[in-house]
Amino acid sequence: MKLLAFIPIRLTLLLILGILIGYFFSFNLLYSLLFTTFLFLLLAFIFFFEKNTKSVLFGTIAALTFVSLGIFSYTAAQPKNYSSHYSNHQNSNNELWTLKIKEVLKPNQFSTRYFALVKSIGNEHVSGTILLTIPKDSVNLNLAIDDEFVTYTEAKAISPPLNPHQFNYKKFLENLGVYHSIRIEHDKLVKIKSSQTTLLGIAASARNHIIKKLDKENFGADELGVIQALLLGQRSDISEETYTNYQKAGAVHILAVSGLHIGILLLVIQFLLSPMKNIPNGRTFISILSVLFLWLFAFIAGLSASIIRATTMFTFVAYALYLNRPCNTFNILALSILFILLFINPNLLFQVGFQMSYAAVFAILWIFPLLKQLWFPKNKVVRYFWQLLCVSIAAQLGVLPISLFYFHQFPGLFFISNLVIVPALGVILGMGILVIALSLLNWLPTPLVWFYNEIIGLMNSLIAWVAKQENFIFSAISFDFIQLLLSVLVLVTVIELCTKINYKRIVFFLLSILCFQGWTIYQEYETHNKAQVLVLHQTRKSLIFNRSGDDLSILTDLDNKPDYLISDYVTAERIDSVRYYSLKNSYSFENELLLIIDSTGIYPKTASHKILLTQSPKINLDRLLDSISPKMIIADGSNYKSYVERWKATCLKNKIPFHYTGEKGAYYFE
Repeated sequence: MKLLAFIPIRLTLLLILGILIGYFFSFNLLYSLLFTTFLFLLLAFIFFFEKNTKSVLFGTIAALTFVSLGIFSYTAAQPKNYSSHYSNHQNSNNELWTLKIKEVLKPNQFSTRYFALVKSIGNEHVSGTILLTIPKDSVNLNLAIDDEFVTYTEAKAISPPLNPHQFNYKKFLENLGVYHSIRIEHDKLVKIKSSQTTLLGIAASARNHIIKKLDKENFGADELGVIQALLLGQRSDISEETYTNYQKAGAVHILAVSGLHIGILLLVIQFLLSPMKNIPNGRTFISILSVLFLWLFAFIAGLSASIIRATTMFTFVAYALYLNRPCNTFNILALSILFILLFINPNLLFQVGFQMSYAAVFAILWIFPLLKQLWFPKNKVVRYFWQLLCVSIAAQLGVLPISLFYFHQFPGLFFISNLVIVPALGVILGMGILVIALSLLNWLPTPLVWFYNEIIGLMNSLIAWVAKQENFIFSAISFDFIQLLLSVLVLVTVIELCTKINYKRIVFFLLSILCFQGWTIYQEYETHNKAQVLVLHQTRKSLIFNRSGDDLSILTDLDNKPDYLISDYVTAERIDSVRYYSLKNSYSFENELLLIIDSTGIYPKTASHKILLTQSPKINLDRLLDSISPKMIIADGSNYKSYVERWKATCLKNKIPFHYTGEKGAYYFE
């Protein structure tokens, strides 16, 4: 397949290039709009006079136009670029904020979290979305979408990760247009009774009503959590163990209502409506009803961004099926939808779910026909499962580089869970919709509840069995961004080679393999020659990493082994061996002396280059600075914040550099 022969693909790639340029460089919104408008007018002028769309001049201006369009769309999609955004409001502390709940997020152990629209600050009307956190306490406060309230508060910037290779929640939220957070006690909120209802609020209320109805039925806890995820897009009630099992089995996509669910649902709907083909205009009615049922399902599933995206795509697919030309139009259709979605919301390009979804779609379109040709079984049943296996392999190949880059793992038995569950997913979804409908009508019979509960339980058991096959789960795979790009290059060249074997394609394939291997070998060489010492931030504990090549020595209390801090570092830095040692009073790194003062407050009065304060020692820092004259004071997360503030002020007075890991992140010894 010559992908670049399709104009929508060319335009989409140019738009993506523009979005990436807008992401890495800042542009003025007005100037970007004017420049893009000028290019469009110039393009129209050239077309009007030349009447030749194949000329070099027209192609060059067209390319620049769509790159500029990508830059403008990204710049225009950033809320902070507008004067009405709350971050551009010069506010004093504890002003009156008016907030409206936009989205309910998954709660954690300590708090409930929401995305809230900022409607006003004081007497000034503003816009923007903010992260709202409410601590959990004895009062069970659950806010719903469209709830509106006022409160006196102050917004705080979201902190970046304090330790290396940790998940960057700040960047994740920025890609969603959220830059600040507020933390409010429940008794500081004053709810507004006359808040305006939106379509999202109505959809959320409908979904919550369905969930309450299902709660009354005799479903198991794990089964009910999976049912809510499959049918309603509500994953907050899935147990951690069940969710982990689906991850390890390579079937976590089943728990998120996405294109897979909407596509299967479209096939089920069209199959059920197929008798209508025999009536006048039957195919038209089938197409219209299919789209209506898809959007009804999207409505009861909460109208989340991913659901709207998938439903929009398969609305066009339903139209393509109505035209009876799905095979000829689907490639262009997918790119057209991708172009439209990225133009409307270019931030989607940086969201993992969007990347994996479209990578899977295009891999299926490109790789599946090649795999299918390898074998054509005569038996229809065997042929069906062979094609299903080909689809599964194609999708996994498409998402493999992205999965390795973000999650550093690969489920070797993904095809087992997909071969069993995906064919049955249509029955599971259809029966689930029937269960919801009968539950709403209070006609849901107990035998049907038992039968559906057993089906979901059987699916969970199969997933759990696959997840237990630890030998087939490849985890902790070091995979950086350059390897991601090179692996995509290898994938593209091998597919092109399989499509048509010639000398040129063989050379490109071998060069891509050589580049990937060369970079991997270089990274291994860098690993063996790298030395690094750093003090990490850990609440109430002290933690020092001493890295030498692919060996890591961890200096801490022997009972302190925080996997969430260690595993990501070990994977990203390609560490082979980890050893634990107890903290001592002093160390020497690169001819620098480090003195550690713990809760005992005892220290030798000998010269030391740097001092690490741990466990809140009760010392007179002024006297310490006079007697030892260190070059740097470091305080880790094991200290009381009141002590840290006092030490910081003392160091500022004495003009001594002060580094607090809870504020500046991990400290690196140079």
